Amino acid sequence: MPASASDPYDLAVIGAGSAGLAGAVTAAELGLSVALLDGSPQHGGQFYRHPAPSMGAARPEALHHDWAAFAELRRRLERSDVSHLSGHHVWTVTKEDHGPWAVHAVTGVDGTAERSVRVRARTVLLATGAYERQLPFPGWTLPGVVGAGGAQAMLKSGLVLPGKRVVVAGSGPLLLAVATSLAAAGAQVPAVIEASGYLGYARHPRALAANPHKLVEAAVHGAALLRHRVRLRTRSAVTEVHGTDRVEAVTVTRLDRDWRPVRGASRQIECDALAVGHGLAPQIELATALGCATRPVADGTSALALDGLQETSVRGLWAAGETGGIGGAQLARSEGELAGLAAAGRLYGHPVREERVRALQRRRDRMRAFADAMAISHAPAAGWTGWLTGDTEVCRCEEVTARSIREAVTDFGARDARTVKLLTRAGMGWCQGRMCGAAVACLAAREGAVEPPAERRPFAVPVPLSALASLDEPTGIRPDAAPGVDD
Repeated sequence: MPASASDPYDLAVIGAGSAGLAGAVTAAELGLSVALLDGSPQHGGQFYRHPAPSMGAARPEALHHDWAAFAELRRRLERSDVSHLSGHHVWTVTKEDHGPWAVHAVTGVDGTAERSVRVRARTVLLATGAYERQLPFPGWTLPGVVGAGGAQAMLKSGLVLPGKRVVVAGSGPLLLAVATSLAAAGAQVPAVIEASGYLGYARHPRALAANPHKLVEAAVHGAALLRHRVRLRTRSAVTEVHGTDRVEAVTVTRLDRDWRPVRGASRQIECDALAVGHGLAPQIELATALGCATRPVADGTSALALDGLQETSVRGLWAAGETGGIGGAQLARSEGELAGLAAAGRLYGHPVREERVRALQRRRDRMRAFADAMAISHAPAAGWTGWLTGDTEVCRCEEVTARSIREAVTDFGARDARTVKLLTRAGMGWCQGRMCGAAVACLAAREGAVEPPAERRPFAVPVPLSALASLDEPTGIRPDAAPGVDD
């Protein structure tokens, strides 16, 4: 803890998933005062999401793998002096010249509480995770269509299933984990529909050889799918959802190499729910608002550009986990620990645990190589827009159809997502383009080179006006030291 309530923390960690927990406990064990902020009521992030204690789940670990690693991080957190600020939704980070960082948050379950919080810190670690990427198709707004990650979150945190008979579709290894979890929990999963294939990994033998644990994970999921009689269909996609008030069936269509639907290669599968997702996109708004450099990823997303010690292009601001590119929980833990060591070294004025740093860097590089292979293997191809009809809603918040976006491109000359937004309102709703931005950019490009998504947004989460007004107030006592009082 800081020496006094008016002193800044040594390190503010934003995000209490694998990367954030590893960074926070590592820094705290080296003597740093650490504040750990997260929007959820519990730590663990999306990967280790688990039921609230009040639900009385006897074995929350049953739906996870690698639970022992999380349990160890949790034990270290409980033994530490880390200030865990749950239910804190960080909406921006600011810094005055030569002064500490100020992390601004709003509190409450969904961030709509009227209390604004400001946490001051000498250094910051961003471990904000990722969004699920969605590509639209006819019927995707029907009740019963949920994100693949969302379906897993419902199960892990609420112990509920999205339906009794659930088709899992999209692209990426997350689908296998979701399908096995749903099947193990009692859902009937008639099929996993993967738009890409798995042969693409064979083009990266070094990455595979260096990460044998990934092959073991794949074998475990494959065995589980066989045990539950779940069919895996590659090079296929759900191209339409059928139903009146909710999902009743889906059309599955075989795709060519560019993800274009193959004529006459469709069939229907009856189901009452669809769990769908086309990979993940790094959540980097806080960093890009501060001017941090980014790098393009092979799957079409943008990630933060980081140095060998996880520091961003802005001095004193580190990042770990999915913010640097989607790579999974094991990679996130290594990067979080590395960032915690680096932040401590910066504050102490000399490197700490140099041998451990080198070991973590080797492990990180090895797993990053596999993450790069994964991004290439599951990158959406341009032909997916062939799934859309004119009436398909692309922007759900503003109810903007594919026809409207195509008219903006063909009739009014729009060539990028920003111009489409100005002409149609696509991306102006509650999610501010986080859900539809990738799809709108593809439609604007008309199968040409897709412009990188505009990740720079002034607010990372929606905030009340009172939170904006608090920016001009002087920074004094730490708000977490005086709960219930606006900063």
